[in-house]
Amino acid sequence: MAESWFSTYKAELIDRGVWPNLAKLRTATFDYIEVFYNRRRRHSALGQLSPARYELNHKHPANQAA
Repeated sequence: MAESWFSTYKAELIDRGVWPNLAKLRTATFDYIEVFYNRRRRHSALGQLSPARYELNHKHPANQAA
């Protein structure tokens, strides 16, 4: 599973950008993980829900939405 994540990270972020310094890459990586990957990107292991939506549904089952 970790290999799959790193492959996705590389394809969706690293290979699509120009990184003039490590600070820019760190900021982009943080944004990718915290803003996109953890909140909006759908995951097959979670029934095609984003982690944020899955967590919301898990805590409050009445809020389920596809």
